[in-house]
Amino acid sequence: MSPSTKPKVYIVGVGMTKFCKPGSVDWDYPDMVKEAVNTALDDCGLKYADVQQATVGYLFGGTCCGQRALYEVGLTGIPIFNVNNACASGSSGLFLGKQIIESGNADVILCAGFEKMAAGSLEKLAAPIDDRALSVDKHIDVMSETYGLEPAPMTAQMFGNAAKEHMEKYGSKREHYAKIAYKNHLHSVHNPKSQFTKEFSLDQVTNARKIYDFMGLLECSPTSDGAAAAILVSERYLEKNPRLKAQAVEIIGLKLGTDLPSVFQEKSNIKMIGFDMIEKISKELYAETKLTPNDVQVIELHDCFAPNELITYEAIGLCPVGKGHTIVDRNDNTYGGKWVINPSGGLISKGHPIGATGVAQAVELSNQLRGKCGKRQVKNCKIAMQHNIGIGGAGVVGLYRLGFPQAQSKL
Repeated sequence: MSPSTKPKVYIVGVGMTKFCKPGSVDWDYPDMVKEAVNTALDDCGLKYADVQQATVGYLFGGTCCGQRALYEVGLTGIPIFNVNNACASGSSGLFLGKQIIESGNADVILCAGFEKMAAGSLEKLAAPIDDRALSVDKHIDVMSETYGLEPAPMTAQMFGNAAKEHMEKYGSKREHYAKIAYKNHLHSVHNPKSQFTKEFSLDQVTNARKIYDFMGLLECSPTSDGAAAAILVSERYLEKNPRLKAQAVEIIGLKLGTDLPSVFQEKSNIKMIGFDMIEKISKELYAETKLTPNDVQVIELHDCFAPNELITYEAIGLCPVGKGHTIVDRNDNTYGGKWVINPSGGLISKGHPIGATGVAQAVELSNQLRGKCGKRQVKNCKIAMQHNIGIGGAGVVGLYRLGFPQAQSKL
């Protein structure tokens, strides 16, 4: 099916919990998911009985956690897909939900994501399994053969080494990465759902406790508890329920990709963290939607570590390869610049409950397009972009806009 003949898909309801430090709230993942889902249903005035299929993204937990969570909302016998695709689990669920609607097999899909985590690095959450291959063993080999392995969190080493490579090849400086983290913490001050809502000075970011090499604590996303949800519907559903048109956000395009041979072959840490995967699907997204980065005003970008934000500027085509730090220099990543990137605070400040992250990005972008973001609202927001990535690997990029701006203007 060509992009021009695909049925349109819309987000009509969104919801999320506040993201918080693991253990700081007395709840379990079914409680989180119930809150997010009910908020999304209330947002569009639908009932759980209206949902025909559901996806639930999460990374840590056993089988059928999606069912266990959604059974708190209702037991209606619908298909529920549990999606485990690294840090892109939530957006992979959105991609699946969109495809289900495009196939004509459903008109109303619930896409949720959650994580219940523990304080500290991800290594504390991963159960040791010694009799099978690690999903990221070949990624680790690239680090081992380039910068070597250190007694530091593995993901911090991956993205920190990519930054070191960028510095050596292209001339970015330590302060560029600190400025990105400073910016994202500053943005989160106006996001009541954010795990952190405190402004930090650039000196505080730069001099924070080091996690790996130059990279400090405030340049790393924290572990988090939380959930997010979105209700997707078909165009024919909207025709039968026109009251929802005023808040319907069109998913103009959504691309899911995995790694290319360069991820291992080129012995590059920038390539190892998924650069070519994101570059490829971004180009495909622009070609299919006939849009470019110049059409975009707001971006929710996967800043698991500050280096990934800078490097991704290049991968999604905001600037030429090797020039990501010039966007930082020009302040073209914040209010008053060319794009507002991570108005929510991003993963670094909003938090990163892994399975929820990709859905939470869609929540923020939908609310930005609907003009519901208060003090962090991006002015003249017409086109929004999403970027979500997981090492292993999986990458998702998407573009969104109001489906019926004339209907919203009448509100």
